[in-house]
Amino acid sequence: MRIVFAGTPEFAVPALRALIASGNPPCAVYTQPDRPAGRGRKIAASPVKQLAADHDLPVFQPESLKGPEELERLRDLAPDLMVVVAYGLILPTPILAVPRLGCVNIHASLLPRWRGAAPIQRAILAGDRETGVTLMRIEPRLDAGPMLGKRSCPIGGDDTAAALHDRLAGLGAELLIELLPGLAAGSLPGEVQDESLVTYAEKIEKSEARIDWRQDAPHICRRVRAFNPWPVAETTLAGTALRIWSAQALDTPPDAQPGTVAASAKNLDVACGRGTLRILEIQAPGKRRMSAADFLNAHAMDGKRLGT
Repeated sequence: MRIVFAGTPEFAVPALRALIASGNPPCAVYTQPDRPAGRGRKIAASPVKQLAADHDLPVFQPESLKGPEELERLRDLAPDLMVVVAYGLILPTPILAVPRLGCVNIHASLLPRWRGAAPIQRAILAGDRETGVTLMRIEPRLDAGPMLGKRSCPIGGDDTAAALHDRLAGLGAELLIELLPGLAAGSLPGEVQDESLVTYAEKIEKSEARIDWRQDAPHICRRVRAFNPWPVAETTLAGTALRIWSAQALDTPPDAQPGTVAASAKNLDVACGRGTLRILEIQAPGKRRMSAADFLNAHAMDGKRLGT
């Protein structure tokens, strides 16, 4: 097959790497234009572009696929199949019609649950115990195409979005290679999604990371896990921001107002609306992230109040 691959972030890298290793290297790779990244905001290539360059694959980086020149370029490539993984650009209907075998997408949820931009974080926030990946045909409606296959995995009580991201990226790559022969043969019928089961994973906003200590400890703990590595759960101490990287929900009933700290030599516990949150890793402005014990060595926290 002549495969065109479209993807941009780290999540898409395992799928591209798997295609190359399987003897099906794409005839072309589409990825978003180089953008500023990191603390220095230097212009950097996407992870997908870096991998493609390592294997001498042709790379295209249009700002949009809506123009007639992009449609003609794709037609010139004469693809049998287009594989899309977290590309970040909308594929217009004319583009979808070009590949002989259509366009497929690896989505990081068990559709029809969590269509949309942030399925990994929303699954953790909702307290889901299971998630997975779905290979689906792409249709003009968002994540609404027929499902060609799924792989599931549990969500552990300590799983962060970062950990789940890496696991699902690997599962998606495995699923793609498993279903590739069926895609080539056109023998995967696809299962229509049940619209009554649809939920939407809205884009994560930075403002969601601010902790409300009036909420219960398990809820706050899920926010800490869901927002690691971005935007990172945040609170304040006397007006100064503190980032909470990891935490544990305790059943211990609070004996103080929400946000009040009970600190010992090693433990940094915070009263919540229900239960107590034990902070495990914390970061002060301009400092590295550190264990709660290390933070307590430099800060007297017992009885202090976090948040507003």
